[in-house]
Amino acid sequence: MSGNSESIRLPARLESLHPLLAFAASCAQKRGIGPARIQEIELALEELLVNIFNYAYPDRPGEVALSCGDGDSGGMRIEIADEGVEFNILNREDPDLDAGIEARAVGGLGIFFVKQLIGDIRYRREKGQNILTLAVDPAPASS
Repeated sequence: MSGNSESIRLPARLESLHPLLAFAASCAQKRGIGPARIQEIELALEELLVNIFNYAYPDRPGEVALSCGDGDSGGMRIEIADEGVEFNILNREDPDLDAGIEARAVGGLGIFFVKQLIGDIRYRREKGQNILTLAVDPAPASS
């Protein structure tokens, strides 16, 4: 990530969740993003990070890096990188929200939720890393 960016790298463990979320919130505040949108960003990041903590490193400890920088049109760009098992969340089909609860496939709701909150998410696998880039609009998703 280039330009006006900051980053943090911590162990991919639940204890790292709050420091990572606080880092992202601080980045957003510096860019003038309001509290309601910051809360949405934190919800989306919590879902993504907990998935990394639970699944990226099934047989060894690992780390997760979070970078943030200026985005387009007053927003911000967040990048999440891990060296865990390859997983592209964008390949995951959205759940069938019209299906009865018994008929729905297990999982996928969290990723669907993240897509609703963030909108512009890109994935790439580069040099053994999963890299998710979130282009965060400054306006709340509900507006």
